[in-house]
Amino acid sequence: MKTENYPSSDINLLSNCTLCPRECAVNRFRGMDGYCGTDAGLNIASVCIHRGEEPPVSGPRGICNIFFSGCNLRCIYCQNHDISGPCSHQPGRYDEPGILLDRIEEILATGIKAVGFVSPSHVVPQVRLIISGLHERGLRPVTVYNTNSYDKPETLKWLSGLVDIYLPDIKYFTPGISKELSDSEDYPSVALAALKEMYYQKGSTLRLDKDGVAESGILLRHLVLPGLAGESKAVLRMIASEISTGLNISLMSQYHPVRGTEGHPFLNRPLYDAEYNSVVEEMERLGFRNGWLQDRESNENYLPDFSRDHPFE
Repeated sequence: MKTENYPSSDINLLSNCTLCPRECAVNRFRGMDGYCGTDAGLNIASVCIHRGEEPPVSGPRGICNIFFSGCNLRCIYCQNHDISGPCSHQPGRYDEPGILLDRIEEILATGIKAVGFVSPSHVVPQVRLIISGLHERGLRPVTVYNTNSYDKPETLKWLSGLVDIYLPDIKYFTPGISKELSDSEDYPSVALAALKEMYYQKGSTLRLDKDGVAESGILLRHLVLPGLAGESKAVLRMIASEISTGLNISLMSQYHPVRGTEGHPFLNRPLYDAEYNSVVEEMERLGFRNGWLQDRESNENYLPDFSRDHPFE
């Protein structure tokens, strides 16, 4: 990516990258030396119609999701492991902004209302560039920041007014577990601070249009992991006490073992019904009043193949 594609403020951010909590301080115009393994290019693995998000986010037609390569976490159970590892990006069709914007515009022309940015914590200048490019074309889709929540609050402030919906994960309460499973001992405190910034920007209301499709707000996601129902309950208690039980929560059961969990003492199996149901009971006990539960059979429906044009189909 050429520096002239970015405003001067974002050139500075990418030249000494401290965008995310890793704060690698590398010059991404010179290579892929940071933890995320991505440079200053767009680093896009896939642009596709995705119908697998929560109903108010996908709507009846789906969402135009932009999947970025690389990540600032190393979750051993990542379902997007084909694209999330360091240096996973290969030069492709969407390396030029104009080509990417043409593809997004083509998808929006089918009646889809939203554009989602998936795993964007390490590519915030790229997200800003894409949204600005759409606005220059007169396109104002609902924008969705679909993040693992390993974000710095000050970075999220740069998205205020550009992102309509925050779709964050909240993964862990215990530092030792987050270190073991995602190589991020500080994840619980970092994610909580990030969520508080999102809440400051959006509040707890998820605003819907007349068709029930989300236009603005926060929808918080939590994946229940096998063997860790107690951790999930602690996460919910943290959100209830530190933020609000008014948040919309998607409690996910879609966990599926992957290559990185082979031989793991508890992640090498599917989630049990009793584990998921016990977390549902805790969510109800705490008074969370807005949200979605997931079908237990969903674990077979979220295994993308990013070598295909339509990874989820």
